[in-house]
Amino acid sequence: MQNVWLITGASSGLGRQLVELALERGDRVAAVIRNERALEDLQQQYGNALTVEVFDIRNTDRIQQAVNSAATAWGKIDVLVNNAGYVLRGAAEEVSDVQIERQFEVNLLAPIQVTRCVLPQMRKQRGGRIVQISSMGGQAAFPTVSLYHAAKWGLEGFTDALRQEVAPFGIQLTIVEPGGMRTSFDANAVHAEPIDAYEQTTVGLFRRKTREAKGTKYPNDPRKIAQAIIASTDAEVAPERLVLGADAYDVVHRALSQRLAALEAQEDAAMSTGLEYEAKHHAA
Repeated sequence: MQNVWLITGASSGLGRQLVELALERGDRVAAVIRNERALEDLQQQYGNALTVEVFDIRNTDRIQQAVNSAATAWGKIDVLVNNAGYVLRGAAEEVSDVQIERQFEVNLLAPIQVTRCVLPQMRKQRGGRIVQISSMGGQAAFPTVSLYHAAKWGLEGFTDALRQEVAPFGIQLTIVEPGGMRTSFDANAVHAEPIDAYEQTTVGLFRRKTREAKGTKYPNDPRKIAQAIIASTDAEVAPERLVLGADAYDVVHRALSQRLAALEAQEDAAMSTGLEYEAKHHAA
């Protein structure tokens, strides 16, 4: 049976790989892009199986129109992939108010609104999959990308809560946390104006390492990441989180282990704040 996909950020990188793989297996795709010529070759090859919507993902009215068009044309939307996004690089003190607002608009508010637009259709059809493309940075944090982390952690919290709200309607959600991929992601990054005082700190060190990498040294193949995502949507039970890449596994495992150890070390302090705890110790 053909699935209908709605994929944002489909011009290049992971998004384009998802579009290609979905079409190759006979599915239908509504792709949201900003570069109107980015998918011309696929449109010529696959014809009416691919529709392309060209607009800024922050435009909620256009999002709703795209959702309505896909649902009207094909009668359903089986899978939504919120992939559109970019990284804002700079220490928290360096980034501007405008840069902060746009980072949250694109990386957090837009996927929330796309999800909200799709929910009525999926609820009506009593099922669907929503895939939120997060990052290993949705579980761990690095200097120079604090606002990117804030958006991804926010998206993950939103998704964990939403999962519980829509489960009765057969809608399942997966948070994808990939490691570094060899895409144009870094090339599309926005950089804050650096402050000299940070250059001899961890901020400066991390900034230099990032410049040296330029995306070419990242270990993961975006096509293989896309294949794993598509395979997850075929599973009867969607994974709540999908960590992809050895680098992502190591980073996320270390972050979660450290947080768990810190929590367990605070067990006595946590228990001591309850009213019953004080009463029991007075009685003893």
